[in-house]
Amino acid sequence: MSERNVSDTRQQRTLTTRRGFVRLALVAGALGLLPLPWRRAGAAALPAEQEGAADAGLEQTLAAALDTSDLVYLTPLRSDGEESRCHAEVWFVHVDGAVFVVTASDAWRAEAVRRGLERARIWVGDLGVWTRIGDRYRALPALEASAALVSDAAERERVLEACGSKYRLSWLVWGPRFRNGLADGTRVMLRYRPLAA
Repeated sequence: MSERNVSDTRQQRTLTTRRGFVRLALVAGALGLLPLPWRRAGAAALPAEQEGAADAGLEQTLAAALDTSDLVYLTPLRSDGEESRCHAEVWFVHVDGAVFVVTASDAWRAEAVRRGLERARIWVGDLGVWTRIGDRYRALPALEASAALVSDAAERERVLEACGSKYRLSWLVWGPRFRNGLADGTRVMLRYRPLAA
């Protein structure tokens, strides 16, 4: 393969991965060529009197992180309360006091819910790929939550619209993938409701 073909292949691979799109957007934003519309840095937490009942128990830093971060790190909890060996950084949206994630239907976080392991631990922040950051994600604001599969079409649509608003540039590629995956069953939507402290 020629050097040009290798370079073209790398560029195509970069444009077709979620992280590749984010990197491209960050470079363009840093050069001032593109605003970073999905980032809501500096968004203030809602005043306490306006926070939903589900947010009432969260610390202010956690509520602010849920409204500004691009990623959460999560792990299902085993029946004995210990963390699963499955950890991951994932895109999410915070809607109506719950954290929503769209994931592959065969991912352990989805299988855990199907097996009745509904509790999960979630750390909120963006430190990069969890396998490269060691235990640093453990210092992020965290919560324990109860997970459920979302099958209601109207709720799914509302969450996908929120994802599209949050990840605008990347959503051009990932929006259809998420929608198609939910339609054909290769992806599922999970809702994580914070548990009372």
